[in-house]
Amino acid sequence: MNRPKRLLVANVAWAHETAARNPGFFRDLVRGQNPHVLWIGCSDSRVPAETITQCEPGDLFVHRNIANLFHPGDDNSASVLEYAVRVLKVGHVIVCGHYGCGGVRAALLPPDPGLPHVNRRIAPLCALAKTLREELHGHASERERVDRLAELNVLEQVRRLRASPIVLEADPAPLVHGWIFALDDGRIKVLTSGYEADDATTCTTAAHSAA
Repeated sequence: MNRPKRLLVANVAWAHETAARNPGFFRDLVRGQNPHVLWIGCSDSRVPAETITQCEPGDLFVHRNIANLFHPGDDNSASVLEYAVRVLKVGHVIVCGHYGCGGVRAALLPPDPGLPHVNRRIAPLCALAKTLREELHGHASERERVDRLAELNVLEQVRRLRASPIVLEADPAPLVHGWIFALDDGRIKVLTSGYEADDATTCTTAAHSAA
């Protein structure tokens, strides 16, 4: 059986099991979505938002891209934020990065001529890495540098989101959080929480600590 067929067979099994466990599940999905969280995560196949948070379909409004980046001028990410905040009225925006991120590692290396689209996408992350070069070089191993940049990248995206007019003009404005996922134990670490009164200042300072 080929890979796509396996996925289709698994889908049939999932639909059957889900309907048996909760007969009203698909009826509720048809009625519409009412997620309370916009999740901005990495496209890495090892970090599926719903799985690592034990959420069901309809719980999260999800946007994933390489290295969990938010570009205010990019219609892809900005339209997701706009719809989530202005139409779905989400109360929370979570940026979730992960340790061992390939996109973050690429930002510390010379651009790969065979990946022009990736190079353009991670250009802001490369610029951030250059700004933080002194702090990153304080870490002995490549893994430590990659993981620290992964953390600082999350904080930078949180800062950008909090500064977005879409967020600032919302009433009430959603709380923006920064999390990071560890592949080695499956746990999520909170880097910055929108519940903390002085969090915006802390986030900005941390993200630009080596500027």
